[in-house]
Amino acid sequence: MSALLPREFAGLEPFAVKWCLPTEHERYGTRLASTMEEMQAFYDAVVPRAEDAMAYIERLPFDALPEDATNLLHLLYSMIEVSFPVEVWRQPKVPDSGSSTFDCDIEPAP
Repeated sequence: MSALLPREFAGLEPFAVKWCLPTEHERYGTRLASTMEEMQAFYDAVVPRAEDAMAYIERLPFDALPEDATNLLHLLYSMIEVSFPVEVWRQPKVPDSGSSTFDCDIEPAP
């Protein structure tokens, strides 16, 4: 299997297939389908590398990111998606939200 992430971030590769997701809808669905233990492990692995990942991406032309860098960006978006459940709520769903939903109409680029 070929790597999804830049080689500098090979340590995050075990999380790539599950969390390198291009849309908010996919990231949110994966968050809801994940256990707190899975999200905590993902969060704990990505957060220490997040600044390095952002610096890596910022060196590249944003309108022409290579696929591995785009995957790294999607991984960062997923880390943001799980941050509140991990840091604050201690559960995948927004507390006291019942059956309400929020749909993203516009995705960040890329």
